[in-house]
Parts: sequence; C-alpha cells; structure tokens
Amino acid sequence: MEKDEKIVVKNISKNFKIGFEKNQSALARFVSFFSGREPKKVFEALKDVSFEVFSGEILGIIGDNGSGKSSLLRIISGIYQQDSGQIIKTGKIISLINLGLGLKERLTMKDNIYLAGSLFGLNSLEIGQRLKSIADFSGLENFLNTKLYQFSNGMMQRLVFSLAVHSNPDILLLDEVFEVGDEDFKKKSAEKIKELVEKGASVILVSHDLELIKKYCNSAIMINKGRIDKIGKVEEVVEYYLKNK
Repeated sequence: MEKDEKIVVKNISKNFKIGFEKNQSALARFVSFFSGREPKKVFEALKDVSFEVFSGEILGIIGDNGSGKSSLLRIISGIYQQDSGQIIKTGKIISLINLGLGLKERLTMKDNIYLAGSLFGLNSLEIGQRLKSIADFSGLENFLNTKLYQFSNGMMQRLVFSLAVHSNPDILLLDEVFEVGDEDFKKKSAEKIKELVEKGASVILVSHDLELIKKYCNSAIMINKGRIDKIGKVEEVVEYYLKNK
C-alpha cells in the first residue's frame, strides 16, 4: 500500500543577517557604536532544500554544527519563516525542539500538563482523560502537585516528552531529544515512538549521535553548508558523512 506524504519540503532557502567585524575607520566605528547599526553580512543557512517524509517513516538529519539542521527543523515547526520555497504539512505537528518551552515554573505539574496540553492541541476534557497516563508514563505521578521549579532537568524532559507522545501527533519533530531519562524510560520512549509510527505518524530526528540515527531511522539526510549532500538509506548516508567529514 502506498504511504501518504506527511511533509513535503520544496526548494526551501533561509538567510540570516549577522553582525561581523570589518576594517573600519575610527570615525565609522564611533558612528556604528553610538547608532547601534553594526555592519551586517548575509549567512545562507539553507539553500534550495527539498525532500519528502512519508507516513510511518522516521527520518534522520545529520551534519556538522552550523550545517543548517536545526534551522530546517525550526522552519518545518513554524518557529522560523523561510525566505523562499514551500512546506506542505499534513496533520498535527508536535515539536520538541525546545523542551520546557511554554511551561511555567511557578505552576504545579498538573497545571502545566493542562497548559502544555492546550498548546499541543488538546482540549480540557482530552487532557483530563489522559492526565493519569501522562503522569504514569513520565514516572512522575507522585509529583502532580509539585511546582516545576523544584523539578530537575531530567524530570522536565520526561514530562514534556510524555506530554508530546500523548498528544496524538501526526508529525513529531525531535532536535537532539529522543532517548531521555534512565534506561527504563528510554526503552519506554522508544516503544511509544514505534507505536506512533506504526499508527502512521512521521518523525524527524536531528542528532549528532550516528548510532541513534542508525538504530531508529528508516532514511536519512546529510546537510552540508545549508544544502542536502546525501539522501537515502540510513547506512549509506551515515557512511557518506563519515567519509566526507
């Protein structure tokens, strides 16, 4: 049976203007300092990037630091706006790019589940029905009435991950976040991701951990200086990356 396309990325390009030092006269440096207008140059983060992600697929994205991996994920999630090109997304998209973003430290875990659940597209009734499952999955069921500022970073990661996978995502975006927590939680997380994928969800995983990419992904992309250098089977893409580092 032919799989549906969950994400279609067509000719995406993205530039950033960044400050830089250049040879200037003393007067030019003086004017720049007091005007707040420092010299800028254009950094091409992504250049004409195209690919597709299908239902039931886990796509890995690899590349060196500064290659454009995270910028691409942020464009797909809607955090950044591309300069040109088009992205077609089918279904609910859940992004775990910034774990804990939107949570309130002075609210309890229970209150934050309702808050984050609403951000993930659930209504109050749906959140209430899943509250126990979210808490139990995270292993934090005894902390429902504890305020988040008392949580460790690991506890926060487990909570947000549990929230995301219980929000019925059609597309899940993960930036260096997949195996969080202790070994039991990592195993449980992997099984939950597998369950979502078997039901037709798609996952995009950005990571420097090549063993993680090989372990979980069906296909992979290597990005180099904002362009796709290699796309295809995971083993082939990882091998190509290692040979061309």
